[in-house]
Amino acid sequence: MASSSTALLDVSGVTVRFGGITALDKVSFAVAPGTIAGLIGPNGAGKTTLFNCLSRLYTFSEGRIVFEGKSLTDTAPHGIAALGIGRTFQNLALFRTMSVRQNVMLGGHSRTSSGFLSNALRLPHVQREEQRLREHAGEVIALLDLGDVSEVAVADLPFGTQKRVELARALVSQPKLLLLDEPAGGLNHEEVDGLRVLLRRIQAELKLTILLVEHHMNLVMRVSDQVIALDFGRKIADGTPAEVQSNPDVIRAYLGVEA
Repeated sequence: MASSSTALLDVSGVTVRFGGITALDKVSFAVAPGTIAGLIGPNGAGKTTLFNCLSRLYTFSEGRIVFEGKSLTDTAPHGIAALGIGRTFQNLALFRTMSVRQNVMLGGHSRTSSGFLSNALRLPHVQREEQRLREHAGEVIALLDLGDVSEVAVADLPFGTQKRVELARALVSQPKLLLLDEPAGGLNHEEVDGLRVLLRRIQAELKLTILLVEHHMNLVMRVSDQVIALDFGRKIADGTPAEVQSNPDVIRAYLGVEA
C-alpha cells in the first residue's frame, strides 16, 4: 500500500473518544493518489467516525491526518471542500424542490471567490464565475448521464438517480479526494453494478482518488485497489481486496467464527 511519503491521504494514529467509549483506536493507513480505497467493517466499527474526522465534523484526540502534505487540523470544517476534499452522505442531503442542475451547481460554490456584496451587485467577474460554474456543472451532469433530467426537480426522480445527483454535486467542487458514504445503499443489484462502472469511469476521467465506506462487499472488492478493514475502532487489515478477503481477523469480524 502507499507509503506516507507518496500518499495523497495519510492517517496516522487517529484516536477518537466519546466519553468512556473509544470509537477509533490509533488507526493508521495511507491512500495513494489516483486509487480507489474501500473502508469496511461491521456496524459500529468506526467507519463513519473516521469519515467525520476527514470532513472535520469530529475532532480527534490523538494522531494526525495529512492531505497533500497539509495537516487537516489546520483547516476549518468550512475549508475542507476548498482544500480538495468532496463528500457524499449516507442520507441524501439534496434540495428536493430544486432541479438537478441547481443542486449540482450548489456544490461548486465552495470554489467561487466572490463575496456577498459582489454577488448582490452582479458585478462582471461574478457573472463570468457563474458562467464557468454552469459550464462545469453541465460537463459533470453529462459525465453522470443526468442530461435528460437536468431541469427536473430532485423530488420527482427515482432514488438511484438522486444518488447520482448527490455524486455530481460532490464532483462539481473538483475534489482531489472524494469520500463516498454508503454509495450503494438502497440500490438494486443492477444499479450497484452500474455504480461500479461509474466509479471506475469518473476515477479514470477526472484523475480522482476515492475513499468509500460501503457494506456492499461485492462492490468494494470489485472496485477497490486497496481495502482497509476496521473492527471495534481498530484497523484489523489493510491490503489488496484478495488479501483482506482471506484475512482471518476480517473473517472472524464478519462471521463471528474462527477462520
